[in-house]
Amino acid sequence: MKLRLADLAPCFEGVIPSIIATAAADGTPNVSYLSHVVRVDDEHVALSNQFFAKTAANIRANPHVTLILVDCFSGEQYLLDIRFVRSLDTGPLFEKISIQLKASSAQIGMSEIMRLRSADVFRVEAIERVPCPVDTGPAQVPRPPVSLPALADGCRAIENLAEVEDIIDCLLDRVVGLLGYSHALVLVPDPGRDSFVTTGSTGYDPSGIGSEVKGSEGMIGTAAASGRTIKVSDMSRVRRFAEAIDADAGLSENTSRVIDFPGLAGVMSQIAVPMVTRGETIGILFVESPERMAFHDDDEAALELLCAAAARAIAAGESIASRDDDALPGAARSLPVANGGAIRVTHHRLDDSIFVDGNYIVKGIAGAVLRRIIEWHLVDGRNTFCNRELRLALAARMPDIKDNLETRLLLLRRRLEEKQAPIQIVRTGRGRLSLEAKGPLLLAAAQD
Repeated sequence: MKLRLADLAPCFEGVIPSIIATAAADGTPNVSYLSHVVRVDDEHVALSNQFFAKTAANIRANPHVTLILVDCFSGEQYLLDIRFVRSLDTGPLFEKISIQLKASSAQIGMSEIMRLRSADVFRVEAIERVPCPVDTGPAQVPRPPVSLPALADGCRAIENLAEVEDIIDCLLDRVVGLLGYSHALVLVPDPGRDSFVTTGSTGYDPSGIGSEVKGSEGMIGTAAASGRTIKVSDMSRVRRFAEAIDADAGLSENTSRVIDFPGLAGVMSQIAVPMVTRGETIGILFVESPERMAFHDDDEAALELLCAAAARAIAAGESIASRDDDALPGAARSLPVANGGAIRVTHHRLDDSIFVDGNYIVKGIAGAVLRRIIEWHLVDGRNTFCNRELRLALAARMPDIKDNLETRLLLLRRRLEEKQAPIQIVRTGRGRLSLEAKGPLLLAAAQD
């Protein structure tokens, strides 16, 4: 049976380096390794041009090249006769390879060194399986294909929801139930801090809600900036994206005001899928697996469709909430009498971080929201509030709050719940919330 490029899918995951053999005009051979080989279509491959000068010169002098690919599951090798066609330094194909190279090289701290010069496209003229004198490993056992009806049902279920909390939870439920991946996070952008903040989590203990990743680094930052899915198929070859996580992670939350980013022990595959609608990145879905090569093309496509549905639903919900939220503040009334002692809430204006009885809760917009709610309660004696008044009160200082208040309220509620704080924010209806406390509140401004 004639081999096709489609039959060699495990060879294009970048798990095992490929080998390129070239020859100079006088026939002198040269062999070197390649970091990325991409299947363009049924007849072409693209190679990442980070070649040594000798390899690049040979290709220009003699376009006939031999390529060795290795199946990362079975170890089988394939010999490809290829011929140079053209070199690209712009366009979708170049961007795809460049982004993947940036993400994977960032894992080993070499993002500034391993830059793509060009994507060199070659026509495949022949494919040959290399005979092996010993038994190779078993071929990959194919997973059942993603059920299209179930995927369609999942997308509809997400888009039929209006509340951000329900949308994120439904997305994570489908990642687990439909695709079988048990460890996943949803992160949303915090433009004021140039970071992404975890607002949804499944499979991790602790959940990591409130943890941050810098907005321009690692897989998550690269996926967000490019609007493209980024994956690493074998983490044994790269270290986890520690450089993208705040350098203070691992210290006490109360000391560093940093929540540890959750991670799967023994992780082998990671994928970051942008949640994009109308060119805007609403968030990032980040999924981990203990299996090598976990995320196949079908899985990647399914995750992208689910994320697109979630992005549309979140954007629609935020738009409706900011435009049509005419709910009025609740009538002024005191909190029910509680038996607990006074609850001390400390606000740090430098980063709007909030501590409750000395325990760090949250910072940024979510922290500013909680401070404002407590101030209103102390001045007016009421415990019910609406989103509209929060937007109006904080818009001058935080313009971004207009479009992301819902996600910040979700982050605030979940952090208070996870910390089992003596104060809680409870959603009582669309655009309405209530403050509950186990004792009288004392609000203090920290001396930063």
